[in-house]
Amino acid sequence: MITKTYTDFFKELKGNNNKEWFHANKKRYENDVKGPFLELLSELLPILHEWDNRILTDGKKALFRINRDVRFSKDKTPYHTILKAGFSPNGKKSMLPGYYLGISADTVHVGGGLFTVKPPELKAVRNYIANNVDDFLAITNAKEFSNCLGVLKGDVSKRLDKTHEVVANKTQLIYNKQFYAMSDLSLANYYSSPNLKDDIMKHFNAIRPLNEFLDAAF
Repeated sequence: MITKTYTDFFKELKGNNNKEWFHANKKRYENDVKGPFLELLSELLPILHEWDNRILTDGKKALFRINRDVRFSKDKTPYHTILKAGFSPNGKKSMLPGYYLGISADTVHVGGGLFTVKPPELKAVRNYIANNVDDFLAITNAKEFSNCLGVLKGDVSKRLDKTHEVVANKTQLIYNKQFYAMSDLSLANYYSSPNLKDDIMKHFNAIRPLNEFLDAAF
């Protein structure tokens, strides 16, 4: 289970974000951070796999690297101060809608949806929304969705194809270039608690209808 030692590691890493400190504390990372995070994934993934058998059950394959890609960044600190995982059909880097979990020193970030959409896929998604707008709004306005995740988020286009402009009268979400929702939970409330898994799954269950809807667009 995730304990306060998870928080302690990331708080110290934030003030010592360099290779020397990380290598000196590698065992702490493995025992207090990565190990408990993967243990949590091992509890979540079998359920997600039951929902969609295209989602892989290997937590290590869902986990994003803690090393940052600094090649094109002004920030040259080598490590993320958060562990992240993505659960999408066919893998974490899939273009299909999926689920997301990130846990930093203080916060559990949980949600899902469609994060990366290239122009051809975006057109397909907007076409599908246009043809099923009432179903789409029923999902995004559902009480469970709103209570757990708030509102649908994502970057927005300035212009639309003329074929989609009529849909904007019903929902401005047709302008979105991404379709995801996220919620932030206080990690301190979940130290050594089985409730962490249950509350994460509650949020995944709230985003599940949106994922299934968006998946049908492809």
